[in-house]
Amino acid sequence: MKLIVGLGNIGRKYGNTRHNVGFNVIDLVAKRNGGDSPKEKFDGSTVDVTIGSERALLLWPHTLMNRSGQSVQAAMAFYQLPLTDLLVICDDFNLPLGTLRFRSKGSAGGQNGLGDIIKRLGSEEFSRLRVGIGPVPDSWDAADFVLGKFGPSDRTIIEETINRAAEAVEHWTTAGTAAAMNQYN
Repeated sequence: MKLIVGLGNIGRKYGNTRHNVGFNVIDLVAKRNGGDSPKEKFDGSTVDVTIGSERALLLWPHTLMNRSGQSVQAAMAFYQLPLTDLLVICDDFNLPLGTLRFRSKGSAGGQNGLGDIIKRLGSEEFSRLRVGIGPVPDSWDAADFVLGKFGPSDRTIIEETINRAAEAVEHWTTAGTAAAMNQYN
């Protein structure tokens, strides 16, 4: 079984913000793979899906971005999953809008949700898919930028990116990180 986590913030005020692209990606993965009704577990919402022949649990943490590790750690412990079966999807304002970047390990790179997961799991050795939402305009504060909504001209690009990211997640689930990196980075 794979655990696929989309990072974001719950609540109406955060809907469709740049910081919620992780939620948007797994929303689409659930829709494309016949996910059943969400269940409230692990301080979040979960949906079971089958991608190819692989069972996957999709997780939307409800702990707010900066405490995402609480939810991820609970799910990992419950299912006793190795880190190789974890994929975290998050925004990255250091990547140009529309860019996808898989990594099999690494630092948080300033992404607070990813940082909390690393801290709580005690390891950087898990896969992540960063979705580019940047760059932050010179006149903007980074926090205001990530909590802002996409403008009309960016909306088309991010919708296409979310579609490609959902495909990338499905590819990771069936073929692994190296194959996903080769095809989507």
